[in-house]
Amino acid sequence: MTQTPETQPEQEADPRIRKPLTPEAQRALAEAQARREERERAAALAAATAPIEINGRGGLDPVRYGDWESKGITSDF
Repeated sequence: MTQTPETQPEQEADPRIRKPLTPEAQRALAEAQARREERERAAALAAATAPIEINGRGGLDPVRYGDWESKGITSDF
């Protein structure tokens, strides 16, 4: 008995086998990686040079997350 294409089990594509990337795609991936690295460097520099808050609220930024309450006390800046 021979198997026809309809009766053969489906074979999933192996994720390790890919078509070779075009030079344009390689350049785009390299540019994206460079942008990610630059963004990470800028974030690290901003975190290192940010002023330290004394007696601050702590926790997440209330403006960003809409949390205007801390330990039952509401603040509106």
